[in-house]
Amino acid sequence: MIFPLISTGFDSNIYLVRGEKNTIIDCGTGIYFENTLEALKERISLEEIDQIILTHEHIDHSGGAEHFKRRLKDVRILAHEKTAEVLEKGVEPTSRLFSLPAPNVKIDLRLKEGDEVVIGDDIYKVLYTPGHSQGSICLYQEDRGILFSGDTVFSYGGIGRYDLPGGDLFKLKKSVERLSNLKVRDLYPGHGDCVIGFGDRHIRLSLRNVRRL
Repeated sequence: MIFPLISTGFDSNIYLVRGEKNTIIDCGTGIYFENTLEALKERISLEEIDQIILTHEHIDHSGGAEHFKRRLKDVRILAHEKTAEVLEKGVEPTSRLFSLPAPNVKIDLRLKEGDEVVIGDDIYKVLYTPGHSQGSICLYQEDRGILFSGDTVFSYGGIGRYDLPGGDLFKLKKSVERLSNLKVRDLYPGHGDCVIGFGDRHIRLSLRNVRRL
């Protein structure tokens, strides 16, 4: 089961996926970490959380990772290899926009295009979708039509910013075009509302919008 924790303040959305591999997808800035823990405790014992997957390196998605790592000693953190490079060196650039120290956290498993990872009870494919950032990924479950899209696309035709360090409009267009060819029923973006049913319609609107730029 998927439990969204819709963003607070500057935080990204945070998702808990329960099942064989209890997984958190993205973890906010860390500013509201204690509030996040309280929300999670309503749905799961913290010791049951197996892994955290980061959709990209930006601090509003990754800043909470080191807090989780300190609190939950056995939790594993997964991220794209380019995200791992930035976070392990402690040089994530958008942290300056929030007047926060850059995250510095070890990534336990570096992901790349085409990898498969168990999330909850299902196998998801890792899709490398640069454009918003260098290390952006989406997580796709084809049989159920579920997409965790990070900040690549949002509901109602939204697209990720491409004017931040590591952003690239050309790459973003290519990534959105790729996502528009998927069969997506449920869309779980990095910010804003989730879409349950007809998620692919929202992605096609994102494609139309990004092509206008």
